[in-house]
Amino acid sequence: MRVALFITCVNDTLFPDTGKAAVGLLRRLGVEVEFPLAQTCCGQMHLNTGYRDEAVKLANRFTDTFGGYDAVVAPSGSCAAMVREQYPHLDIENIPKVYDLSEFLVDVLKVTDVGAYFPHKVTYHPTCHSLRGLKVGDKPTDLLKNVRGLELVPLPGAEECCGFGGTFAVKNRDVSAAMCADKIGNVMQTGAEVLCAADNSCLLHIGGTLKRQKSGVRVRHLAEILASTEESAE
Repeated sequence: MRVALFITCVNDTLFPDTGKAAVGLLRRLGVEVEFPLAQTCCGQMHLNTGYRDEAVKLANRFTDTFGGYDAVVAPSGSCAAMVREQYPHLDIENIPKVYDLSEFLVDVLKVTDVGAYFPHKVTYHPTCHSLRGLKVGDKPTDLLKNVRGLELVPLPGAEECCGFGGTFAVKNRDVSAAMCADKIGNVMQTGAEVLCAADNSCLLHIGGTLKRQKSGVRVRHLAEILASTEESAE
């Protein structure tokens, strides 16, 4: 099976460790992962902001870049959802099979215990695209439950949006901030040391507020927790 990593813009620019963690995790599980250097944006930001023509150009580039692979793994539910949900409406042909990381692990590799170790109290925020678009369900939490040393605590109001929503957070700043404040309140109720999610865009939004409030709660992408071992766990 030829597998490619689609790192996404946010991860490539701001969170390269997430991409490294995804590759390390997959290789530990015996998957040979390639990183096509021609990859760029999937076009989600452009489409969401009304630039359809520009989004189509990027979508066609995406299919050209990843077309030869049996599976494309993205550590981002929103970008995976863009390809699977929106590309057909853009009349894009030969769309590659794109999976969120948790989907690929559970549905394709048939693995829920990846041999990870992360000795911390963790709560999980299911991001909107992974929850409502991809419908990944319990796959991320099933993976977290099998991480040695990890105590998973439920997040009140877990299915409520954190308020990020890409350009929504810019255009509707006050509403976005209020939604994030509600999410932060729920996170603090859990007593967790770490907030986990499968989209760094949401973690950027929530994590920034947690840091400004000096809450002491860290944020970690799912890939980084699953890639952790006794030697690397922080």
